[in-house]
Amino acid sequence: MTAMQLIHGWNPDDPGYWRDQGARIARRNLWVSVPALVLAFAVWMVWSAVVVELPAAGFRYSSNQLFWLAALPALSGATLRIVYAFAVAAFGGRRFNTLATASLLLPALGIGFAVQQPDTPYEWMVALAMLCGLGGGNFASSMAHVSFFYPVPRKGSALGLNAGLGNLGVALAQLVVPAVVGVGLFGAIGGAPQTGASGQPIWLQNAGFVWVPFIALAALGCWFGMDDLADQRGSFAEQALIFRRRHTWLLCLLYLGTFGSVIGLSAGAPLLAATLFPSAAVLQIAWIGPLAAGLLRPLGGWLADRRGGARVTLWTFAALIIGVAGLLASLPRAGSAGSWPGAAGAFGLLFAAAGIGTGSSLRMIPIAYIGARQRAAGPLPAARARAASDGNREGAAALGFAGAIGAYGGFFVPKAWGTSITLTGGPDAALQAFAVFYLVCLAVTWWWFARRFAPLPC
Repeated sequence: MTAMQLIHGWNPDDPGYWRDQGARIARRNLWVSVPALVLAFAVWMVWSAVVVELPAAGFRYSSNQLFWLAALPALSGATLRIVYAFAVAAFGGRRFNTLATASLLLPALGIGFAVQQPDTPYEWMVALAMLCGLGGGNFASSMAHVSFFYPVPRKGSALGLNAGLGNLGVALAQLVVPAVVGVGLFGAIGGAPQTGASGQPIWLQNAGFVWVPFIALAALGCWFGMDDLADQRGSFAEQALIFRRRHTWLLCLLYLGTFGSVIGLSAGAPLLAATLFPSAAVLQIAWIGPLAAGLLRPLGGWLADRRGGARVTLWTFAALIIGVAGLLASLPRAGSAGSWPGAAGAFGLLFAAAGIGTGSSLRMIPIAYIGARQRAAGPLPAARARAASDGNREGAAALGFAGAIGAYGGFFVPKAWGTSITLTGGPDAALQAFAVFYLVCLAVTWWWFARRFAPLPC
């Protein structure tokens, strides 16, 4: 490892240090992280587009089995994030993010080979769906890495950019997969086509193979473009202090409500919409919701830096409740075909509000840890500086852990819809439960973080 790639004495909160060298190094690490995270999200959510194409390719899976394939990447990705959250401080951001990015080759190649045969065992498809969780795990290590590089006043914007642009990988997957499966992208090397529902040839294997060269390039970019920070190394035991902090669990709840909604909607909304409105051109516009959420996520971080993360997050939960109410009013019922434009508008509001809330709630996490540490340290400058460093380390670990908890939304949302449809014939019960959950999140945000004299203002 060269001296440039292992940095000692990193101090971005010193204005002079930041101006002379810190900003340049931080920006380089951020912009190397973004494309790697885009690909991670694309691989993580590729099943949300693939499952819609499987019946046309001859795979005879039930509706419930398809919802399982859409939900399982989020389940495994959320669990992996718990590990990835602590890996950057333990092993170094450059080395771990390179390995994490390269690991995406496993599910991408696996999907490419498996979907060429309609008699591929369902259990193998389940295993590949779980492997796609490697992409979900990458978010935790990427966010922890970027968080270390930025001063407190700029964390919200930097984390919002990394997460928001990275989240565009979901829209990219839902836009690219339907486009590439209709062409022989790799010729004879890519394998023979399957026969689609209308008798036309389709190359479903392209849904996996298309990402392979870009993953390889992104892994090389991480290795040669990122840095490790010697001062931010820490053992698991040191980072595990976050589990004893009450605000860890409160912030995880809020992030489950914001990011969990984005990833849950991304994973399940295309299949739900296609099930409820079979005549609508769902796949042609499914990518717009994740795109909007990704683009608005940096706006949420920017607003949080200027207006306060808790205040912005509070209003996003109110908007999510309105979005759920709008979707409930638009669903088909006995004697009514429902309103596809109304449902599409409600989905749009849910994606937009959750995207902004994800950026604002992300900003709350490191600020809460640094503020709690500094209030306990007292007024002495040296003690406050040490508290800020410790809080920054804890906040980075908490970002990854909250990301892990939030990612479980990608499992619970589509599975709740699938279970509700199986038991009651429609998604209404699941949506009503979501509305109650958002109301709880709104109350927690106001009481602990947003009201006057809140215990943890951020």
